[in-house]
Amino acid sequence: MNDNPNHFTIGRAVEADVGALTEFGARTFYESFIADNTEEDMAKHLASAWQPDLQRGEILDPTIDTLLARDSRGALAGFAQVRDKIAPEGIDTLQPIELWRFYVDQPWQGRGLARALMEAVFECARARGGRDLWLGVFERNDRARAFYRKCGFEKVGDKIFVVGTDPQRDHVMMRRL
Repeated sequence: MNDNPNHFTIGRAVEADVGALTEFGARTFYESFIADNTEEDMAKHLASAWQPDLQRGEILDPTIDTLLARDSRGALAGFAQVRDKIAPEGIDTLQPIELWRFYVDQPWQGRGLARALMEAVFECARARGGRDLWLGVFERNDRARAFYRKCGFEKVGDKIFVVGTDPQRDHVMMRRL
């Protein structure tokens, strides 16, 4: 784990982190997107994406790196997941790596944790041999899109992300590593 002067550490998830990651991921997704979704669609999405068996599989999957940011007490403050060599549909790229998930808990937003976590993502993607790092971000998530632009990502296309039964448009953003 790497110590940071803002009193958080970033390290790789292990199987013992399954419960904390499942709870944190479901909660932060809900908080981030409930305003744009119905309770029914949100419940369907959370049931399909945030279950202990799913997160266990993600943590143990050699094609996925799960990075956890923890506060000084060891509680999760953010996380990111990087997936190996998955290319965005319709986008020309060589050696792509996907930044699949990236969430920072609200009390930690604006305190430097997101930038440090993104630097860890860049290191992780480079270690996987990536040349291009890409992500999908909800078209109405202005704060996230602005953050990604500050980190060097540019919009290169769009894709559909389904929440429950609601197909929503994500912007595909990419940057060179």
